[in-house]
Amino acid sequence: QVQLVESGGGLVQAGGSLRLSCAASGRTFDIYNMGWFRQAPGKEREFVASMRNGGRTYYADSVKGRFTISRDYAKNTVSLRMNGLKPEDTAVYYCVAGLFTSSDYDYWGQGTQVTVSS
Repeated sequence: QVQLVESGGGLVQAGGSLRLSCAASGRTFDIYNMGWFRQAPGKEREFVASMRNGGRTYYADSVKGRFTISRDYAKNTVSLRMNGLKPEDTAVYYCVAGLFTSSDYDYWGQGTQVTVSS
């Protein structure tokens, strides 16, 4: 089992920045891929960004150039630096982790709220 705990959400004005962090515990040596999803009110959950072991990153088109994902392998954390925030970035952000043995995300955090005011 892997446990994921997010932190860093909050309220920010449009154009501002926030940094989300997620700490993994448990069988962290099985983790291959970590990332973030988000879900806005009334909308489906959507992919935001991910980073595989070795450093390859993926971003949703809507956040490219504004968000940066990073991982600290020694601390088993993943972070999401969000710049140039827009009201449409308002959502609950979920940390996710995928294992070496899986092609999907196997573990999800409880979510952290990000609210961007106009």
